[in-house]
Amino acid sequence: MSEGLVDSNYKPLPGRLGNLTIPQQHALDTLRQHLQDEGHFVPERMDDATLLRFLRARRFDVPKTKAMILAAEQWRRDFKVDDIVKNFEFTEKIEVDKYYPQYYHKMDKDGRPVYIQRLGKLDVTALNSVTTQERQLQRIVLEYEKFLTERLPACSKAIGHPVETSCTILDLAGVSLTSFYRVKDYVFQAAGIGQDRYPECMGKFYIVNAPWTFSTVWSIVKPWLDEVTVAKIDIVSSGSVKEKLLSQVPAENLPVEFGGKCRCPGGCSLSDAGPWNPQTLTNGSA
Repeated sequence: MSEGLVDSNYKPLPGRLGNLTIPQQHALDTLRQHLQDEGHFVPERMDDATLLRFLRARRFDVPKTKAMILAAEQWRRDFKVDDIVKNFEFTEKIEVDKYYPQYYHKMDKDGRPVYIQRLGKLDVTALNSVTTQERQLQRIVLEYEKFLTERLPACSKAIGHPVETSCTILDLAGVSLTSFYRVKDYVFQAAGIGQDRYPECMGKFYIVNAPWTFSTVWSIVKPWLDEVTVAKIDIVSSGSVKEKLLSQVPAENLPVEFGGKCRCPGGCSLSDAGPWNPQTLTNGSA
């Protein structure tokens, strides 16, 4: 087991390193060799764990996986991802947090970083006065890059075994159809970036506090998601939110508004609390 990974009881899920079938291992070796032979292999972001994420997204079909990776590489060039990582600063974060909170916050019981979106807090007019859709997408990309290079390694070290996915909580309390329609293009683009450029990063996904109009929103969003993503989504009834979330997230790591005990100074949404941010650590479960 790698340095810092000490959980002797850890058993990788199927299709992960340490739990591959012979055909899956062959697909991994073949994909890696093709990328190397054709001059497309980028060592710093094409390790075996990453190649397996793309392979799982395409059911270990090597030609389809290679096409997905090459498309992602072209997108990185077009979107100038390397420049975003080096130079982008989301200076309007505090203002945006007032109108559309989106943030990582500590870990769930399996060591995944918890990602929270409070879509019901969305104020489109105010949001558009302090940022743009382009900058929000750039922020999303930067957060994905940090998720892979900072958050996951830190969570893996803290929990003692490899962590490859997130636990997302999408809070729809107070969401309106009018607000959703005004940001649906951004939502679809953000979802597309996640599915196509950073596949297999979702471990758990809870939709909570959905209003009666959610069925309309879901009918619009669902066709944009692949079946693997849809299968991971758990739509939680309003009376079961606290119980469901606490079954996955330790009470001390879950913000009080979701039934937990966490009250970060200055608010959980701006704390960036978690093992990736040592200044925020107060106990081993954070």
